[in-house]
Amino acid sequence: MDKVYFSLEKDGFYGVYYPNAQRTDRAVIVMLGDSSDDRMAVSGVKWLHQQGVNALAMSPDKKDYGHHNYPLERFCKAIAYLKAQGNKKIGIAGASTTGMLALLAASYYPDITLTIAMAPSDFVMEGFYQDGKDGAHERPGDNESSVSWQGKPLPYLPYAYRHPEYWQRIQQESKASGNLIASREMFVESERRHPVQEDEKIRVENICGKIIFVGAEDDALWDTCKYIRRMEQRLAEMPHSCIYESLLFEHGTHFVFPQSMLKMMLPIISGLLPWAAFKAARQHPKECKQTRIEIDSRLTEAIRRW
Repeated sequence: MDKVYFSLEKDGFYGVYYPNAQRTDRAVIVMLGDSSDDRMAVSGVKWLHQQGVNALAMSPDKKDYGHHNYPLERFCKAIAYLKAQGNKKIGIAGASTTGMLALLAASYYPDITLTIAMAPSDFVMEGFYQDGKDGAHERPGDNESSVSWQGKPLPYLPYAYRHPEYWQRIQQESKASGNLIASREMFVESERRHPVQEDEKIRVENICGKIIFVGAEDDALWDTCKYIRRMEQRLAEMPHSCIYESLLFEHGTHFVFPQSMLKMMLPIISGLLPWAAFKAARQHPKECKQTRIEIDSRLTEAIRRW
């Protein structure tokens, strides 16, 4: 694949542009993995190429999955570049924390007319680091939002716990639930201590074009289906111009990826990642796979119609 690399210093955002071998005037910004050129990101790019679109992979930095005061203005620069390449339609896709980020970016930039949010939250999360401090894989920032706008952190839902208790609680919940990682109870406790405020919510009513929410009830990281239903309720109550579709499943875990994309990530044993990470995938492997197959079909059709 052809690649064009971007740096924060020179271009104002970190990412890699992967033009499709087949000429097209549609492009999707994709945010998967720790870096814009790792296996997960490239698998997402290849899947998008199969859908007939160009792809721009973005991440906070090279080999950095932490999110703390990520400037939304980076998307403005990325969109400008995509337009300069002749792209007339621009979409965005993310999963987990970047599912939240995809919704936020689309709510600020009307040029984005297709938004795919897999396992998102409906609120701005507090910032977090994955820098190994004091032996913790992940820790909350020091009163930092995950996202910033015009140099100021966006209001966010604060985590219930601080460092080092934050990672200790995640480890305890993971062990007790039989998951490699689980934080659902922590998010429940976070909302109990601090009910989500209006200025912390994602203004999905500002998003243009088509939104596709994707989630599974057995998600061990957070209750994404509850969050998606709250966004549906918000859209039902507020004026909006977008069309939205929710793909909600009983089984699927946090890895609600298209099945063929997951196969690219793990060519031989595509079901191993969710099986190893989540108890629900071990208990319901056939159902989880069927969920991913349906997601694959529905997202493929949505991009075709876009």
